[in-house]
Amino acid sequence: MKRSGTEENLNHRGRGEHRVSYLRPLIESDITVAASSQLVQIDLGPPVRAPKPAWLKAKAPVGDNFHNLKKLARGLGLHTVCESAQCPNIGECWHHHTATFMLLGDICTRRCGFCAVPKGRPQAIDWDEPRRVAEAVATLGLRHAVVTSVNRDDDNVGGAKIFAETIRQIRELVPECRVEVLIPDFQGLEEPLRIVLEAKPNVLNHNTETVPRLYRAVRSGARYQRTLDLLANARRWDSAMVTKSGVMVGLGEETGELIEVFRDLGECGVDILTIGQYLRPSKDHLPMTRYYTPAEFVSLKEEALKFGFRHVESGPLVRSSYHAHEQLASGY
Repeated sequence: MKRSGTEENLNHRGRGEHRVSYLRPLIESDITVAASSQLVQIDLGPPVRAPKPAWLKAKAPVGDNFHNLKKLARGLGLHTVCESAQCPNIGECWHHHTATFMLLGDICTRRCGFCAVPKGRPQAIDWDEPRRVAEAVATLGLRHAVVTSVNRDDDNVGGAKIFAETIRQIRELVPECRVEVLIPDFQGLEEPLRIVLEAKPNVLNHNTETVPRLYRAVRSGARYQRTLDLLANARRWDSAMVTKSGVMVGLGEETGELIEVFRDLGECGVDILTIGQYLRPSKDHLPMTRYYTPAEFVSLKEEALKFGFRHVESGPLVRSSYHAHEQLASGY
């Protein structure tokens, strides 16, 4: 098949690195606003053909809490990343009164190769959204609310203001509810990060996702150093802020590379780390190179704890907000 667009050999020479195949196409701009939600095919390695192992089979979502939250979200015109990102833990988290609301619509301005959230041109920012999220939190009696968003490279400051106002609105209606934010990188701009920090979330999360060698394929428009800088600045500008980050495994990384990422995050003062298995949402997303076993996740946790994290959540089904309420309660 003839290749089109920009092609770049990502074969780097260095410790613990191996050949990564070509991207088709390679998106280099920090601002990627697509005209449609069709994803490109990106090949990092041969897909795993083996059946899904037993430890990756989550229970189907059931129960009153699940159905009530879903109905309420629809009624208020809200989006949850639990649904948009096809999270396998949706039933368990919603049963425990923990939910992750996705701000700023459900269309992302970037085409990250791992993510199931639709890509395209977003609608205008909805300034009433924080009120509706707070209403949902209050109605459901949530004890721990996680708030994230799509990337809005078209308006980073506006996106940050929505995060901040959502925190304030939840605090006003449900003072006892802890608020965790999972923020984008804001393209490295300082003002949006300061706006979010001034609203005083209980936890500030920004996911690292993968090792530096795979960044161009996995996180379109992102930069590894930018991620480290954001986490370090959050701690520098608010020394009391609990910071958090997460990585996926199964994208072609090597153990030595993961340990270097753990070291970097530890040096940035990150408090909480999550490590989970990457699961390919569709054939149009990055292929998974292998399944990690539960024993390997235990080993990764042991390695990570050497770098000063206060809490490490490591397991096949772990996602950013998985057991988020327990993570915060365990040491803070």
